[in-house]
Amino acid sequence: MRIFVAGAAGAVGRSLIPALTAKGHQVSALTRTPDKAQWLKSAGASPVVADALSADAIERALAESRPEVVVHQLTALAGASNLRNFDAAFATSNRLRTTGLDILIAAARKSGARRFIAQSYCGWPYARVGGLVKSEDDPLDPTPPRRQAETLASIKHVETTMSGLKDLEGVALRYGGFYGPGTGMFAAATVDQLRKRQIPLIGGGGGFWSFLHVDDAASATVAAIESDITGVFNVVDDEPAPVRDWLPALAEALGAKPPRRVPAWIARLFAGEALVTMMTDSRAGSNAKIKAELGWIPTVASWRKGFREVAARLAPN
Repeated sequence: MRIFVAGAAGAVGRSLIPALTAKGHQVSALTRTPDKAQWLKSAGASPVVADALSADAIERALAESRPEVVVHQLTALAGASNLRNFDAAFATSNRLRTTGLDILIAAARKSGARRFIAQSYCGWPYARVGGLVKSEDDPLDPTPPRRQAETLASIKHVETTMSGLKDLEGVALRYGGFYGPGTGMFAAATVDQLRKRQIPLIGGGGGFWSFLHVDDAASATVAAIESDITGVFNVVDDEPAPVRDWLPALAEALGAKPPRRVPAWIARLFAGEALVTMMTDSRAGSNAKIKAELGWIPTVASWRKGFREVAARLAPN
């Protein structure tokens, strides 16, 4: 199958590209960074170096590759660590989820693609009411924190666009919080902050999160590419958990002392409302739908095991 992956050298792409080429798919892999092209080639893909926000460049790329399936994995998460102004930190990612998505869909139509897979997110976008673990039928947050509203709007754009496609088979995959080698959670700066107890447990730590190993994100994406399902799907592991459980467990896996506790009102002063809400009042997602409709099962069923395995491969403190 001919597949075009945009954002091919990102967190998911680093696992997705080898998984696709190992199965014999013909993969064209978009990156805007020339020095990543060699890795993509070594992984068996045909690298395409272009700006995802250039409509002319993307149209040319898809006209040449003539993909049957197009995969949108475009984000710009490097440096998005200061979440006090959440929307500012994710501004480029939000543009890639809106303008970038629209450009890629237009090019997919012109190139004759039949199927389109897009990355979304499972967790804090859910409405903060009712149960702590949500299904795809539950509503997204109608009143997000003010500095998180643009990011939520971009996620909604992805999902409404995928659900509304008539001439393409549209799928939005709501990935849980990524972890794995090289991801933000295990990036050197984050690990250092955890070991120095600079990431506190805010309030009661009652916000629920869903996690996903990047290899499982890749396997779910491959399964979605090769199937005929459409719609929106949570792609998460089997154990949604509150921050008060997973944050101390992550610190322990890294050989760090337990995180300090900070009252929510104090945290709002230095971390902002969005992060406090995520840590104290967010909702997680259920993977029941994707298991039932796609038969996908995460190989790392729980972040508890996954955190320990990834941490064990890191350099000691």
